[in-house]
Amino acid sequence: MPDRVLVTLDHEVLDADAPFLHADDLAVVRGDGVFETLLVRDGRARVVEGHLSRLVLSARALGLPAPVLDDWRLAIEMAAEEWGTEKEGALRLVLTRGRESGDKPTAFVMVGPVADRVRQVRESGLSVMTLERGFSVDLSARAPWQLLGAKTLSYATNMAALRYAANLGADDVIFVSSEGNVLEGPRSTVVIVRDRTLITPPPAQGILMGTTQRALFDVAGSARFDCRYETLRPADLIAADGVWMVSSVTLAARVHTLDGLALPEPKVSEEFAELVERAIDSDSAGR
Repeated sequence: MPDRVLVTLDHEVLDADAPFLHADDLAVVRGDGVFETLLVRDGRARVVEGHLSRLVLSARALGLPAPVLDDWRLAIEMAAEEWGTEKEGALRLVLTRGRESGDKPTAFVMVGPVADRVRQVRESGLSVMTLERGFSVDLSARAPWQLLGAKTLSYATNMAALRYAANLGADDVIFVSSEGNVLEGPRSTVVIVRDRTLITPPPAQGILMGTTQRALFDVAGSARFDCRYETLRPADLIAADGVWMVSSVTLAARVHTLDGLALPEPKVSEEFAELVERAIDSDSAGR
């Protein structure tokens, strides 16, 4: 099985260790592009349609050419097949504005190994600290050019927040707004359990719509869970029956410590993890 797989939108499988991007690609010099990350398991990419739908929305927000979805579907299928069935992979869809000296976008699909950290937090959970994101919940509506609902390649702030948290002994971050509302993680959606209700903050507050969270909500009703989008405060996380960081590759990581406070083991831990597994296996599944 290869260590990396690279497939172009012309449906060529390239040597992933050979040079590919030009030095003046606007993804490199400005972070001007969008991306998605999918889990590959048993030779199949999961929640494909949900990720493609969000790719379209992100491209529209940046004024990029509309993705031709059949081209992306075939490239995803080819990349997953090349990756094989022996182990999980993290598959990225990347669409950039292209070269500074050119006139067409750059687009490709790449698969690499899932980080060891992912397996660890799936099993053991993680410690999280809250950090101010630096904007109000209504900024997205007032300033659409901030691209708060788009999954762009401009991830420097998110990565800086994770490094800051790591230096203080935390595994991950939950951003809060200037009003103190819970937003999201740098690479995940916050979902809490309250009795038999799953709750996540509303995307209208400048949050990236989570594909795995949406897939989870799609199947949760059959397991007698209600699902809601609701404004949350950090105190709501502490009072909840369980808090999870949900994303496409990690899937579900339980928050066992929040701002230094140990949270009790939820009674629904196994049930929640099983629901997320069902969600990504569902044909109707659409972070």
